[in-house]
Amino acid sequence: MKWRKVGKIFDPSEHGLPPGCVGFAQSPQALVFSDFVRIYFSTRAVDPANGKYLSHVAFVDMSRNLRDVLRVSDHTVIPLGGLGAFDEHGIFPMHVLRHEGAIYGYTCGWSRRVSVSVDTGIGLAISRDGGLTFERVGAGPVLSASLHEPCLVGDGFVKVIDGVFHMWYIFGTGWKRYAAGAAPDRTYKIGHATSLNGIDWEKEEARQIVPDRLGPDESQALPTVIEIDGRYHLFFCYRESFDFRTNAGRGYRIGHAWSDDLSTWTRDDASPLLEGTTGDWDGEMQCYPHAFECEGHVFLLYNGNQFGRYGFGLAELVR
Repeated sequence: MKWRKVGKIFDPSEHGLPPGCVGFAQSPQALVFSDFVRIYFSTRAVDPANGKYLSHVAFVDMSRNLRDVLRVSDHTVIPLGGLGAFDEHGIFPMHVLRHEGAIYGYTCGWSRRVSVSVDTGIGLAISRDGGLTFERVGAGPVLSASLHEPCLVGDGFVKVIDGVFHMWYIFGTGWKRYAAGAAPDRTYKIGHATSLNGIDWEKEEARQIVPDRLGPDESQALPTVIEIDGRYHLFFCYRESFDFRTNAGRGYRIGHAWSDDLSTWTRDDASPLLEGTTGDWDGEMQCYPHAFECEGHVFLLYNGNQFGRYGFGLAELVR
């Protein structure tokens, strides 16, 4: 499996963002239309109450060759949750798919905590206007913390296979202080759940489906699954659980696993080998991948340095 890097295809500083948003285009998620590709991403506003970031979802429409920006949304597609809601302080990311004439958006809602910075849950919102706006099916999450997955359930990627909804997501194993006086850092792994209606889910409770490469303190994020030549491939990003924000050697990079039965996954990070280019936009970090197919080609969207502050790029599978 070889990838040809196309380069950065969208920079929010060059194309603008919806009113009130000040930067970032994180976790790009593609929805293919007949004459363009809509790419949803999370951008950020600033909370006037405390100066902290609030993540919102916007989109950019691109030509089907993924080279030309046609339009950037002049609005965010879903408001944040209400007071005390699981998504009160941000939505990042949102995965979208078509189902029964509508567009389902699986959101990752963020809410601030006191002893640690955040907790997350996965919600569902549905669009009936072609993906311009989304409305929640309810105020709460469809997947959240449980007995053996105590925190940080998020990053849901959903695919319908043989009439069954499959969700790959992350769950937190806990928080830890790695140095005296340091803020707590979190660790999370990739899990799997199934559903018959996309709303009521059954987890494979606390089963980590992708083995660690860096040891038990490896954090795995944003799974995306695609079938290529009869085999399922899962791409994700992984990093150390602490000292990762500015230390490039401990930051995010792209990981990969494959499966023939959607149950047993074999990790093979050397297969994609999507390394950054020194000194370039992705030279220090490669994160938040999303795999999809368009015009008979398999593409991988991903973010680079500083968690997508400067937009996202593209790689194409060479067959």
